[in-house]
Amino acid sequence: MDFEKQLSDDIARIEQALEAYLSGENGEGYDVIFKAAKYSAMAGGKRLRPVILLAFCRMCGGETENALPFACALEMIHTYSLIHDDLPCMDNDDLRRGRPTSHKVFGEATALLAGDALLTRAFEISSANAEKLPAETVLRAIGYMAQAAGMTGMIGGQVLDMESEHKQIDLETLQRLQRLKTGRLIRIAAVVGCLAAGKDDADTLRAAETYGDKLGLAFQIQDDILDIEGDAATLGKSVGKDEKSEKSTFPSLLGMEECKRLVTALSGEAIDAISTFPDSAFLGKLTGSLIGRVK
Repeated sequence: MDFEKQLSDDIARIEQALEAYLSGENGEGYDVIFKAAKYSAMAGGKRLRPVILLAFCRMCGGETENALPFACALEMIHTYSLIHDDLPCMDNDDLRRGRPTSHKVFGEATALLAGDALLTRAFEISSANAEKLPAETVLRAIGYMAQAAGMTGMIGGQVLDMESEHKQIDLETLQRLQRLKTGRLIRIAAVVGCLAAGKDDADTLRAAETYGDKLGLAFQIQDDILDIEGDAATLGKSVGKDEKSEKSTFPSLLGMEECKRLVTALSGEAIDAISTFPDSAFLGKLTGSLIGRVK
């Protein structure tokens, strides 16, 4: 199967599963929370994290059906973070994935609860995956995802990000911030994909971690570039936010040309990390497609 067809098929499976996991309206007076959760989760997007998770499972010889609940869980965690990130108390954004943000449609309180609901639903569906995989594997995957999303992962990165507004930070601090806020979920997508396939040896997990770390940094640098050079209509979100918040970014610290060079170099290092796997072609093409992306 060629790259575009495989990518399209994977995204379609993820979309279908997400819709099913988030459809629970029962007419008992709180259906708005299902509507709000689905509004953000089903708004499209690249589905990068769940696609990576399925791809690592496939590359390691596993059944992607067994990895699908984890893939959807990771996308729910990512989407919850976007809902909360857009709230007035955080980045106060009006546009996400080409549509008004959740709090603009449902109000701040419901948007906050929709994010909470997605986070808790993620671990609910992950724990149920013990019907397909060994309980030890499921527990380990849940632990990895919780850590990646928590205080020493994405949340920690978000705190660093807020504390970095209206001040200059050095490159080391910026790298640590983005490694936690953006990179950690991408890294865990790769690792959990391996676990779902039953591959948990040190060499395999180390390669997955390296791939995720390199790609996560490249992805964030490209996001910083797009916040300057991108178009809101194409991106589906506001641009120029970093400048308004007076945040230090990779372009502000390194310059635009160096950033573009780093995106290419880091993406190449990510591909090299998985080059010994017998069927890494899909992930190689996926990684290459993110270089110079416009959205």
